Amino acid sequence: MLDKIDYKKFLLPLIVGLGIWLSTPVRPEGLSLVAWHMFAIFVATIIALITKPLPIGAIALLGFTITAITNTVPISTEILAFGNTNIWLIALAFFISRGFIKTGLGRRIALVIIGRFGRKTLGLAYSIIGVDLILAPATPSNTARAGGVIYPIIESISKSFGSEPKFKTEREIGAFLMFTEYQGNVITSSMFMTAMAGNPLIYTFAKNAGLNINWTTWALAASVPGLLCMIIMPIILFKIFPPQIKETPTASKWAKEELATLGKTSLAEKIMLGTFVLALILWVLSSFIGLDAATVGFLAVGILLVTGVINWTDVLNESGAWNTFFWFSVLVVMAGQLNKLGFIGWVSKHIGGMLHGLNWILLLVILVVVYFYLHYLFASEVAHITALYPATLALAVAGGVPPMLAGLLLAFSSNLIGSTTHFASGPAPIYFGSGYVKQNDWWRLCLIMGVIYLTVFLTVGSLWMKVLGMW
Repeated sequence: MLDKIDYKKFLLPLIVGLGIWLSTPVRPEGLSLVAWHMFAIFVATIIALITKPLPIGAIALLGFTITAITNTVPISTEILAFGNTNIWLIALAFFISRGFIKTGLGRRIALVIIGRFGRKTLGLAYSIIGVDLILAPATPSNTARAGGVIYPIIESISKSFGSEPKFKTEREIGAFLMFTEYQGNVITSSMFMTAMAGNPLIYTFAKNAGLNINWTTWALAASVPGLLCMIIMPIILFKIFPPQIKETPTASKWAKEELATLGKTSLAEKIMLGTFVLALILWVLSSFIGLDAATVGFLAVGILLVTGVINWTDVLNESGAWNTFFWFSVLVVMAGQLNKLGFIGWVSKHIGGMLHGLNWILLLVILVVVYFYLHYLFASEVAHITALYPATLALAVAGGVPPMLAGLLLAFSSNLIGSTTHFASGPAPIYFGSGYVKQNDWWRLCLIMGVIYLTVFLTVGSLWMKVLGMW
């Protein structure tokens, strides 16, 4: 029996994709034939992700296949995307999460948190993003922080309340907690130079432009707007994306009773906890000892396999991990080719020409906003930064914008861009892949929160940096 497919949902991506492809003869001057074809395939793929004629992994497979068949990108180049360490780290986070769930350690930790902060859902949300904030300065991988450390805890909390996508109860509490932490991670990544893998690149690019954005300067400048966003974000989401469970006055008593039922911590839980702590310490120290975050993830999963905490069948059955690994890899290679083939550079160049002669304040706002929303063309923050940060900073400084102000606002925006799509950053596919937040809700809420973040950082952030004497 054939699966039912709504072929009408293929129409829009096909029409738009073919329209761009067939308009090749009148493409803008300076863009190569292959760059224009890559743009057509990428846009069609993104639209298909929105209309959803097939699951996201199947759509990615079609985009991957079309790119190879048309020789827009050699398949040998596309295959290399599956060796991306950040993408492997995403999958490994799912496997580590499996250990938390299988041993019951995740449930035990969840019960402890509920016992302390479980009287109100909003309090739970603040406690979760507070953990992210504490870990952020010393965790150079936002994927490791949000995916490997915090995600399993949120999943366990949600399940302890019976809130799961498979039961269609995700909106009871899980969806709110998942999306709040994702947004919290977006904010904390912007607050410290060592909170996201791409931030050191910004330091290098800024230094090449004559700016010395050191760790302290970054943290001080981001502190006030960042903390303000951390405070207001959960409240806003509580209003526009409310959990059905808003208050849990008996949660503390219930959690203690459940903990008593669990009894003493088992050997499997102790091994899981020890592995978790080891991974956390190595993730924190990774930038100092030169150990890649994905390597730490492989080590942690290896320990869990050798000790029997999880088995190979658990790894194979973690369908969310493999699904996410595939479609995210495809989107990363597509977005990377747009940059490599010169399309992104062409966009930056022509935007600069249109903005020539503007008042520097207006120029700064336009550049930051354009820089932010161009991330809809990217599936990687690092790729975005590499392609656009140096050119955008140069445009700003040439237009009279105070260099430090421009450098820092673009640096913060390089992390806030995580609030765009469900493939915008490393943690995005982990949280979206959990199934708690539907795609239309994800894009709608991200659009709202992105506007709020940009407004706060452009206004409060700029004024705060003026007080600090940075411009």
